[in-house]
Amino acid sequence: VIYGLEFQARALTPQTAETDAIRFLVGTQSLRYDNQIHIIDFDDENNIINKNVLLHQVGEIWHISTSPADKGVLATCYNKTSDTKVMTCAAVWRMPKELESGSHESPDDSSSNTQTLELLCHLDNTAHGNMACVMWEPMGDGKKIISLADNNILLWDLQESSDKAVLSSSAALEGKGQLKFTSGRWSPHHNCTQIATANDTTVRGWDTRSMRQIYCIENAHGQLVRDLDFNPNKQYYLATCGDDCKVKFWDTRNVTEPVKTLEEHSHWVWNVRYNHSHDQLILTGSSDSRVILSNMVSISSEPFGHMVDDDELSDQEDQHQEEKIKEPLQDSVIATYEEHEDSVYAVEWSSADPWLFASLSYDGRLVINRVPRALKYHILL
Repeated sequence: VIYGLEFQARALTPQTAETDAIRFLVGTQSLRYDNQIHIIDFDDENNIINKNVLLHQVGEIWHISTSPADKGVLATCYNKTSDTKVMTCAAVWRMPKELESGSHESPDDSSSNTQTLELLCHLDNTAHGNMACVMWEPMGDGKKIISLADNNILLWDLQESSDKAVLSSSAALEGKGQLKFTSGRWSPHHNCTQIATANDTTVRGWDTRSMRQIYCIENAHGQLVRDLDFNPNKQYYLATCGDDCKVKFWDTRNVTEPVKTLEEHSHWVWNVRYNHSHDQLILTGSSDSRVILSNMVSISSEPFGHMVDDDELSDQEDQHQEEKIKEPLQDSVIATYEEHEDSVYAVEWSSADPWLFASLSYDGRLVINRVPRALKYHILL
């Protein structure tokens, strides 16, 4: 299903706390008009999209993320122009109460009136530089946030009503030149005490308790690292992508060599995302206007496919099963999606349906696709 925004856009996120309805948020980039957040509800049964629009008057949206605990709360990084200087700021917002849950009703004309976001608090970065992204503590109560600003990692505590953010600790990248973070992800493993960041061609791991670096993958890519993501089921596994057109998979205990490298894109790879339920499914989006779905089963938590309990097997099946187990499944590209005509800046899996994903290109085209049915049943059965 294709949905067109009338503005350019590069920010996309699933509504993390919404696990029943299929919902994505898209942020626009317009210099001339007020920017907007489009709440996109996908009605799976009727294959239609319902949208609500929220005004985001403070500036162009570069990054958007949602609270893991509260359906109504989100954070944006946006451009603010003051005295000919452009700053990228970050803030936490609440959407109107009636829009918090995914709706399945078709909107009548009256409900498409634009509403405004309520500002909860700014993540004050006057001393720290331009905000690149905001990450919520996964599985947390929505009160812990990390933001990356230029060369600073800032850990914030949101107060009870989220109307104030207190800086609880920070760390800075030190070294020569203009050091700037491009992106980061909070690991769902190790009790959520680790994050990974990308700056230039380097990927670093950090302990959020001491704010110290715990590993460093130098020259992870030949050019700028654009994005990274953690395997949800294997605690040391990390995927990265970048301007060398490659997607690489790492075991953070041994950072000298990637475990695997994918070279399917012909231009910068902006985004890489592990499927939350089936970690062999990897989604990537690139400036070559393509979205690629790969099956990286050899480095997944089920490298031999679906394991069957021994008790369920008769002797004959047992022998057959053992032979099958010796044979790891092959990695492959499952599908290449070509519905976009412009750079694909964001790809995201739905938090409600593990077989559904969205991709967003700069011209404001949002495409919702599903994992091919044959593969879905192959994985499940």
